[in-house]
Amino acid sequence: MLVLVASVAVGAKQIPLDQVWHGFFHYTGNETDVVVRDVRVPRTLLGLLVGAALGLAGTVMQALTRNPLADPGLFGINAGAAAAVVSGISFLGVSSLTGYVWLAFLGAAAVSVVVYALGGSRGATPVRLALAGTAVTAALNGYVFSVQLLDTAALDRMRFWTVGSLASANSTVVTQVAPFIVAGVLLALTLARPLNALALGDDQARALGTRLTATRVLALAAVTLLCGAATAACGPVIFVGLMVPHVVRVFTGPDMRWILPYAAVLAPVLLLGSDIAGRVVVRPSELQVGIVTALLGGPLFIHLVRRRRMARL
Repeated sequence: MLVLVASVAVGAKQIPLDQVWHGFFHYTGNETDVVVRDVRVPRTLLGLLVGAALGLAGTVMQALTRNPLADPGLFGINAGAAAAVVSGISFLGVSSLTGYVWLAFLGAAAVSVVVYALGGSRGATPVRLALAGTAVTAALNGYVFSVQLLDTAALDRMRFWTVGSLASANSTVVTQVAPFIVAGVLLALTLARPLNALALGDDQARALGTRLTATRVLALAAVTLLCGAATAACGPVIFVGLMVPHVVRVFTGPDMRWILPYAAVLAPVLLLGSDIAGRVVVRPSELQVGIVTALLGGPLFIHLVRRRRMARL
């Protein structure tokens, strides 16, 4: 709750708390009220939704692939969204944020289907899915860079979106992505028990009555809904899905029935906290939230890799 209040009250433009209160509860349409009600409130709501989506997507990804270093980009979802957006900008002339949202979501969903097919469909395994996602991501990233180099207008429009930002949030975007994220959250939470069984290995999970193919399809659908909608709304914000599950496991243990709901709560705190920091540290300008999470997540990722390497020695 404290982070939500701070996200509305703190920004690049300094506004006294009494005026923040006035803008939130007694809207009259003046400049300060517009900043509070029409800019900061949608930005906070979007941060809440996107944070929960990324935290759950990362948790499901790590459980599905049994890889603690996995993040939502492993299945090529971010790359699929970026490829769809750059194609729409360059070839279809799309210039609105609403257009970016739908293009990005459709691209993310299409890539998820392709990755699942390349990974073996019904015979898909965590390793096959990860390899297929890596291959598709590399191909799509090459495509995106090529289009941007050949079309400077696409490059100019894409560079802000690809950093990852909540600055362009508005009520329309929040309304459009909310149903997808809510559906993804509910689906992810229902997968807690099957994902617990998958952690024991395929044979043990099968012996416990877990339907492996159905679980993997539903998990992939949840990741697509969550990460696709989040990426569509504010671009690829990295490391949130990687960091949060590791922090949550410290005080919940390995049980997904606890990890998933805690991740859905802690991830928005991390994302909104990073967004607030980005608004404050370079006033009157802003540092995009994707940059802040990358600065936080980079050292953590190195620490995790080193810890896993030392554990093998």
